[in-house]
Amino acid sequence: MDSRTQALCAFLDASHSVYHAQAYLSKTLEEKGYVRLFEQEEWSLLPGGKYYLTRGGSALLAFRVPRGEITGFTMSASHSDRPGFKVKENFELTSAYTRVAVERYGGMLIAPWLDRPLSIAGRVTVETENGVQTKLLDIDRDLLLIPNVAIHMNRQANDGYKWNPAVDVIPLAGGKDAAGKLPALLEREAGGRILGQDLYLYIRQKASVWGVDGEYISAAALDDLECAWGCTQGFLNAKESRAIPVLCVFDSEEVGSCSPQGAASGLLEAVLGRICDGLNLNLSRMLAQSFLVSADNAHAVHPNHPEYADPANAPVMGGGIVLKFNANLSYCTDALSAGIFRKICAKAGVKVQSFHNRADMPGGSTLGRISLAHVSVPTADIGLAQLAMHSCCETAAVSDEIDLETAMTVYYGSALEATRNGFSVT
Repeated sequence: MDSRTQALCAFLDASHSVYHAQAYLSKTLEEKGYVRLFEQEEWSLLPGGKYYLTRGGSALLAFRVPRGEITGFTMSASHSDRPGFKVKENFELTSAYTRVAVERYGGMLIAPWLDRPLSIAGRVTVETENGVQTKLLDIDRDLLLIPNVAIHMNRQANDGYKWNPAVDVIPLAGGKDAAGKLPALLEREAGGRILGQDLYLYIRQKASVWGVDGEYISAAALDDLECAWGCTQGFLNAKESRAIPVLCVFDSEEVGSCSPQGAASGLLEAVLGRICDGLNLNLSRMLAQSFLVSADNAHAVHPNHPEYADPANAPVMGGGIVLKFNANLSYCTDALSAGIFRKICAKAGVKVQSFHNRADMPGGSTLGRISLAHVSVPTADIGLAQLAMHSCCETAAVSDEIDLETAMTVYYGSALEATRNGFSVT
């Protein structure tokens, strides 16, 4: 297995929640010499400096300061949250069995969650001798399972059964004698009395590379951890240019980005403003020479249902990076941003393919157009082609992730200068 694929798998296997994904990326940046900044403190930015900051335990931004002339920002935005089940506050349900009350987060496929080992991960606030402390929590063992109803009792199971989220998807934790044991286990793992929690279910299956030629990867949260990792690797591997490279990994995209750590917050705009203030740059002039890559995975043409795809704009897994288009601007790509990104990919020697939804099947949107409300710059919406989007186990092509890392390395090592007729890429 290629070392880059091994690194992706390690990231996926460690990121059982959005909070663990942020912690892993933060550690990765620190190992490369990035210094953490805090929003509530003064910043002292130096030429050649490498910096990152976090918000809400789940969003991360990183940037570097060039040593010479500065022309603009080269930015990317991805997200680290994924659809799933969130554990409720008073979660224990006791009767003949002990179960865990959950609610859906985001637009998820329910059926794949059933009949497979699950566990719990996320963050908690804990009461300690020194006050309230936030901690990551991951119960690293098979702990729960959502059982299907046997076909003899649910004859409609294979005929388009409609799931009731209040009844059909309550995880089983143990028998009636297990009452009280899971809350005690969580507090034991947390190291104190839990005062608040953001805990989610996750599947116990590790990332897997498979296929006749080992061409596919399947894992939880490929949408959008695959893009978050590819953009991070491109950011770290890029040579210095005259632009300030900015890496953004937001939270809350699957529920509209409306959180303090989502793309709809003022986080990116505030950070860019503080960078300009610290380096004596004009924000408006900088944004006039800036570019954003909104990286969020795309639908591959389905092998069993090609009729769901636009016949002329149906990306395939292994066909390269996907440029996403929509006339109503659900995706932000236009002629200018498509031309710039295709030029970047040509420079990197990687493949590009196009995606449009079938005209009678409206698709989703990405954080690109949400970010534009705060930072209005030319934006290319891209992604990697995948199957089973919003399942707890998704599938994509190994080669596409490598293409993304390669393209983002070139992108972050380039300067995009605005001219009176467009942009030049150097």
